[in-house]
Amino acid sequence: MIDLKWLRDNPDAFDRALARRGQPPAAAELLALDAERRALETRLQEDQATRNRLSREIGLQKGKPSPETLAEMAALKERVKQGEETLRELQARLDALLSTFPNILADDVPDGRDERDNVEVRRWGEPRSFAFTPLPHDELGGRLGMDFPRAARLSGARFVALWGQLAALERAIAQFMLDLQTREHGYTEVAVPFLVRDEALFGTGQLPKFGEDLFRTTTGHWLIPTAEVPLTNLVAGEILDEARLPLRLTACTPCFRSEAGAAGKDTKGMIRQHQFTKVELVSITTPEESEAEHERMVECAEEVLKRLGLPYRIVLLCAGDTGFGSRKTYDLEVWLPGQGVYREISSCSNCGEFQARRMNARCRAKDEKRTRFVHTLNGSGLAVGRTLIAILENYQEEDGSVTVPEALRPYLHGRERLTPGERGA
Repeated sequence: MIDLKWLRDNPDAFDRALARRGQPPAAAELLALDAERRALETRLQEDQATRNRLSREIGLQKGKPSPETLAEMAALKERVKQGEETLRELQARLDALLSTFPNILADDVPDGRDERDNVEVRRWGEPRSFAFTPLPHDELGGRLGMDFPRAARLSGARFVALWGQLAALERAIAQFMLDLQTREHGYTEVAVPFLVRDEALFGTGQLPKFGEDLFRTTTGHWLIPTAEVPLTNLVAGEILDEARLPLRLTACTPCFRSEAGAAGKDTKGMIRQHQFTKVELVSITTPEESEAEHERMVECAEEVLKRLGLPYRIVLLCAGDTGFGSRKTYDLEVWLPGQGVYREISSCSNCGEFQARRMNARCRAKDEKRTRFVHTLNGSGLAVGRTLIAILENYQEEDGSVTVPEALRPYLHGRERLTPGERGA
């Protein structure tokens, strides 16, 4: 949510921020509605003062007020009643309008329209040189237990069933990620609900603007699109002790997305599914520490790829490609030799106080009365399915087998290789 006081002081900066995202100016419309609301508030305060004065006069008249005073009091009561109703309507309109505008981008976010204008920050690892033509994961995985036809019969397109060794590999990847983030990087694991209310999705910015990208149940609950939603909302409405920040949380959950805006994109294989597993990282911190926490979060996600020996690069997203609630985002893109491209496997975003304003999540230093909004950050640490894809493509052999990265072998009872034909059905 945009800070309305900041907007009053910086209307031109607000419009420039919208222009960076390719949106038209809106400060004048917002400020006009705000001015109307403030003027009505002032009038109501004056009316209330008049009511108080008349009440005192009636008291002095010892229960025998003049007809003029009674008439004035009745008219004023009705005027205040109507004014309060109008004020509620104006406030609701202003809040609804404010909720549709994206976060203000950080100054160092590069200008640009889309992913082609993102800026590469660094690379790690050298892509493997194959003595044969590497296969994409969907062709390779079909021999290992990646079952799209049966999943389609159950649920339709963009679902997959993993058999035997691939199911075990997916579980091993998730457990490895959780162990790394909790044992070495200081994150606390949380088991969270997979169904949330409107308020939670509003708090993290998915509602009201992106409802079509979500799945809703007949009870009015929503399936979570990412564990960012429940993890971040754990502090909604709270005042946190600054001495206990940063609060670092992680969870492994299924994620559900309708992909309404992704028609025709990545329809083959497991790249873009309606249901997938992800290990999420969330940090709640003070404004002073959020930039450093952002860089740290990226390093925590990077370490997963390093331990697995998967080449990757980091890109800083340009203005036009940065998400609605983020002020700055880094994407980690893993090398997929079967496709010959780097593909996103993690996004790490600093949302500043944008989500905290929507959730009313604050912090307070010791011995201080003043509170302030926390800063929230989130990132994938990592998307489990895409990590499985990357392992299959980078560790494949000419005979169709796949070498298991050393970091995962303890989670697979020492298994060193996945072999074709071991699918279980």
